Amino acid sequence: MEPIALKIRDALASQLGLEPEEILEDTDIIEELGADSLDLVELIMELEKEFNISVTDDAIYSCHTVADLTEFVKNMQ
Repeated sequence: MEPIALKIRDALASQLGLEPEEILEDTDIIEELGADSLDLVELIMELEKEFNISVTDDAIYSCHTVADLTEFVKNMQ
């Protein structure tokens, strides 16, 4: 995984109480990890702080996997 993906994976693991190794780039955040809307809001805040970007609620709901989020963050920087 590239550095952005690793940071996203680590943030998700910490937030959801999982081991980072359980989260792959193609892991679906909602379907496979069971993230709910509160988890997504907290993830938005973490991404904004970590990468110094602004994330809308609509944007985060269009990202389903770690790879989607990685691509989104790269495009926002």
